[in-house]
Amino acid sequence: MIPRGKTGYYGLVGPGLTEGVDEEKLTADALWEAVTGMPGTQTWFEGVQITCRSPESEAARKEHYKQIYAPAQERRRQAKTEPATEAQVKYLTTLAEKVGKERFDAEFAKMIKGSDIAPRAPRQRCATAAKRLTKARARKLITALVGHD
Repeated sequence: MIPRGKTGYYGLVGPGLTEGVDEEKLTADALWEAVTGMPGTQTWFEGVQITCRSPESEAARKEHYKQIYAPAQERRRQAKTEPATEAQVKYLTTLAEKVGKERFDAEFAKMIKGSDIAPRAPRQRCATAAKRLTKARARKLITALVGHD
């Protein structure tokens, strides 16, 4: 048993120790009594979640989550290489006018750090510089500029 804050406990059970246990009747009180030898104090029933950590079930769980999150991961990978959309460039231009070129330059420099994107030239328009961004970096720049209105 491991305490979970001030509200309850987590139960740890080793391999082979759950055989013959009726999971329908396993409650927090029953788990408490099995571990401590004292009756539980709850007056309501609270189910206990059983999680199997065998290598087979872990592999199945990982595969399940891989299928669920694969489309989102693919979109993130593509956003790192695809150029910024016209809507993003237009919005960045509007934000640059609102927050000023100095603020835009500072946040732009943070967004391109570690990439092969060149900094904005002194007389270059913000829209021209924003067109060089990827979708992901444009999204981060928009978030940074909106947060500093």
